[in-house]
Amino acid sequence: MKKKAIVIVGATASGKTGLGVYVARKFNGEVISADSMQIYKGMSIATAKPTIEEMQGVPHHLIDFLPVTEKYSVSAYCNDAKTVFDDVISRGKLPVIVGGTGLYIDSFLSNTQFLDNAGSDTVRETLKKEFEIKGIEKLYEELCEVDPEAARNIHPNNTVRVLRALEVYRATGKTLTEQNLLSHNVESDIEPLYIAIGYRDREILYDRINKRVDIMLENGLLDEAKDFFKMNPSVTAFKAIGCKELKPYIDGVADLDICVDNLKRETRRYAKRQLTWFKRNNKIHWLYADNKDRDTIYNEAEALIKEFLGGD
Repeated sequence: MKKKAIVIVGATASGKTGLGVYVARKFNGEVISADSMQIYKGMSIATAKPTIEEMQGVPHHLIDFLPVTEKYSVSAYCNDAKTVFDDVISRGKLPVIVGGTGLYIDSFLSNTQFLDNAGSDTVRETLKKEFEIKGIEKLYEELCEVDPEAARNIHPNNTVRVLRALEVYRATGKTLTEQNLLSHNVESDIEPLYIAIGYRDREILYDRINKRVDIMLENGLLDEAKDFFKMNPSVTAFKAIGCKELKPYIDGVADLDICVDNLKRETRRYAKRQLTWFKRNNKIHWLYADNKDRDTIYNEAEALIKEFLGGD
């Protein structure tokens, strides 16, 4: 018999966190985060981690556990999520997966099996030295020879991706293309119920995003960003929206207002990408909150979950 789970998805600032806590409290559950940036220690304001008060005593997993200097991947998330998921189930609790990182959610719930392509620190350092001596053009030529398919999908000047593709090949003996083909899905033992809070009028969501950024700044986002850059963040952590957009101001090369406007714009763009991703999933029950208060949305979600779990 498959293990049931509630999966609450949607765009940033849509209200996922609050709904997740409500569901977990109502149905004896625990929250498993599916956010690729909330995994990092610190960055609490930038990544909008739930506060202790917002958690309302509900256990939250896969939040705030990794130093910002460390890299993380979808395969690592799937491994960690499986460990946590099985533990939650073993204690008779309902897993409530909450997040906006669609790739993490889809890969975990479809039970994607990843071939290990972690590469090698030694190979990585060798490639960096070769890059300094030869330049990216020569290394891209090598990639064209060993993995033409990957080369076609990587811009010749994208140093990070060119070096990564060569690192995988040199460390494993298999090309990045072969690695991707060998990653596959096997039947999952999880039965999910997908729920999302949406807004038919996109401007309502964008207004929520703009207001959230203002609140983040009031709560100390700028100081958090300054601390973040002092810690030599990994490539993965640096992708987080919220800190890098403020760096020009921190470095003294741009006005704060310009950086804040850019932060709001990038967050809105990210929300749009999230919605595009989730709209492809026809299993999601969308609860539109344009003209409804929070209690109405929560009650609608509760009714769906009661039916899914087979009782009240």
